[in-house]
Amino acid sequence: MTLIWAALAAAICVPIAFAATSPLLAWRGPVYILAGFAGMIALGLMLVQPLLIGGYLPGLSAYRGRRVHHWIGGALVAAIVIHVAGLWITSPPDMIDALLFASPTPFSPFGVIAMWAIFAVALLATFRRRLGLRIWRIVHMSLAAVIVPGSVIHGMLVEGTMETISKAALCALVLAAAIKVITELRARRKPRALRAESIARQ
Repeated sequence: MTLIWAALAAAICVPIAFAATSPLLAWRGPVYILAGFAGMIALGLMLVQPLLIGGYLPGLSAYRGRRVHHWIGGALVAAIVIHVAGLWITSPPDMIDALLFASPTPFSPFGVIAMWAIFAVALLATFRRRLGLRIWRIVHMSLAAVIVPGSVIHGMLVEGTMETISKAALCALVLAAAIKVITELRARRKPRALRAESIARQ
């Protein structure tokens, strides 16, 4: 149990710790630095989310795992807002270009698409009871399939304070965890769907 939590903490904290020692920070203002670290924290939270839903984190029941997943989702949205707001304050023209998909930087469109998908999940989460559990899960997983690769590509293309190897390792873990959990959830629900279809035909 302790080993799993320690490994998770290391996967998230080591890249952030390396970034905190980057010499590039000396040339950047406090708002820009805050925005950058908010983005790093958001990437780390993306690793936690699928692990919670998949039940891979020991010491948490299925109910508690879902509750923590909801709270982490809120923290993820807050981190993205801080990330975008900080970059807007430091360079409004660059952010306008990014939001309009007119930025010359290759990482911008991936980050913007992932951002809007995250906001969409947060908005739809407030209506999940009206949507129904089945529709909510389909929409949530579909958006997650956009958020994760978009965020990973965005993070990998940004050449900033994050150290390359530790950043790549975190991105790989985020991608692997999301793929594993989405695949397993679909595999679990397929037999249920087939059984329901069989009963309906009888």
